[in-house]
Amino acid sequence: MPLSAQQLVKNFAPSWFAAVMGTGVLALGTGFLSHRFPSLAAVAAGLHWFNVALFLLLLLPWTLRWFHARAQAAGALVHPVIGNFVPTVAIALLVLSVQFVQLARAPEIALPLWWTGTALAFGFSFLILFKQFLGEQVMLDHVTPGMFIPPVGLVVIPVAGAPLAIAAGGAAQGWMLLACYIGLGSGALLWLALQAITMFRFVLHKPMPGPMVPTFWINLGPLGVMPISLIALADATPFIADKVPFHVAALLLWGFGAWWLCMAALLTYSYWKRKQLPFALSWWAFTFPTGAFAIASFKLSGVLPLPGVFGIGLAAFALLAMFWSVTLVRSVRGTLDGSLFQPH
Repeated sequence: MPLSAQQLVKNFAPSWFAAVMGTGVLALGTGFLSHRFPSLAAVAAGLHWFNVALFLLLLLPWTLRWFHARAQAAGALVHPVIGNFVPTVAIALLVLSVQFVQLARAPEIALPLWWTGTALAFGFSFLILFKQFLGEQVMLDHVTPGMFIPPVGLVVIPVAGAPLAIAAGGAAQGWMLLACYIGLGSGALLWLALQAITMFRFVLHKPMPGPMVPTFWINLGPLGVMPISLIALADATPFIADKVPFHVAALLLWGFGAWWLCMAALLTYSYWKRKQLPFALSWWAFTFPTGAFAIASFKLSGVLPLPGVFGIGLAAFALLAMFWSVTLVRSVRGTLDGSLFQPH
């Protein structure tokens, strides 16, 4: 059945912006590797502009939904599962900001994207958790690693914020760094608290349904982003003389990420082997977390003299490229046949 514009807008899932997150991290990882393999620079630039176009394309139905399907848009904010994916639009803005810093070298574009993404990341983190704290709609069945997405939005803030603060200088630098530290501190500790809740569900409750299996990988998101943010803040903060403690803390988080990468792969394989891994929009959860871990590996390999870190990052990046390619093709197919815009 052909997809109507009304159906597209009404059933547009906020988690679509995970596609921008995944494409952005692929562009950034490719850009990082272009320092070793110069031929990849053109690929990184192409991915960058493709992602800008993708964001603008997705922003149209997202915006129209608030005017023409407001009940569905507002309902997503309080939904015990879907609500956690609403902040992906904020993270998408922050990822685009990083792209304009590192790939396009356009801080004048990156800065408003960063401020907008930062404001939305903080706003959604308060709104979604406020509703969950006061409501009774969240049951143990609803607990998934998707709950990590609001904290991920907070810990991404320093990735572009730290280098932009250096460029800003003066009083603006101090305020921007303050926002970065609040984002990283609150996001990291929220992630730690939610980690306990999700572990409780994994061990003491029934397994997650197949369509939610890709969310196992979301845990790699904060474990990849927090090391990048720590390294960036160590470089950007004037009063930090010794960067080594920041780098070691980043390494410890990365180590848990290496362990979780293996665990997520094992869990995914077990579902795939039993044919319990149907395609869904949640497959985009494979991409950004894997890419964040890959880039964290690349960053750490440049500041700490440890063997194997870059190689592990390269393997994760290859996995990201595979995930992204398969998910993009199937998402286009699901858009054309309308299967990704069914009521949820």
